[in-house]
Amino acid sequence: MNKPLTEYEQDMNTVINNPCYEDLRDLVKRYPALENTAEEIWKCYLSLCDCFRKDNIFYLCGNGGSAADAEHICGELMKGFLQLRPLEKEMKEKISDEHISSSLQQGLRAVSLLSHPALSSAFSNDVDPTLIYAQQLYVMGREGDVLMGITTSGNAKNILAAFKVAKAKNMKTILLTGMNHGLCEEYADLAIHAPEKTTYKVQEYHLPIYHTLCIMLEKTFYGK
Repeated sequence: MNKPLTEYEQDMNTVINNPCYEDLRDLVKRYPALENTAEEIWKCYLSLCDCFRKDNIFYLCGNGGSAADAEHICGELMKGFLQLRPLEKEMKEKISDEHISSSLQQGLRAVSLLSHPALSSAFSNDVDPTLIYAQQLYVMGREGDVLMGITTSGNAKNILAAFKVAKAKNMKTILLTGMNHGLCEEYADLAIHAPEKTTYKVQEYHLPIYHTLCIMLEKTFYGK
């Protein structure tokens, strides 16, 4: 990484001494075109650390391939990714079944807004399909929660609506997008721009970005 990460951390030693800094450096080494995203990725990591430490919830949404990405991220956070996450001794003792207690893994509270098909189909049919993510956030979202909207164009109407509701509920909003600078960016506290405009090329960068975020978070909360 050519430029030091000084703009988004007052004490540079804090960043360098954080073991997750190496994961970010590795990402840029493998994908040099992502160097300009490093600052926002680090900010996103810090925001999610704050969210999880306060036992808040990380919500995600997207459309098409980005919907699959939202589900993918939840899968990496809700169970072990690169390392095992065994239950703490106290919880193992509370669960009477040894098979259950030895098999379950710790996880971070991540919720995909794609995961309520009955609600989604009913609300889409009865009210407005562009507001289904906004409806769920209005009901479930709380101050301190975080919403990540994934849209390669940055203009997805359902994500824009969700961002507006999230802001009204004092939630932090993170946009994972491309270089088109769409309408959603106006309502995003943080925006990570993959250095492409074509949908599939943007998505090809999104995967290593969010895999790195998941690695960093797992190392922070479950590292030895």
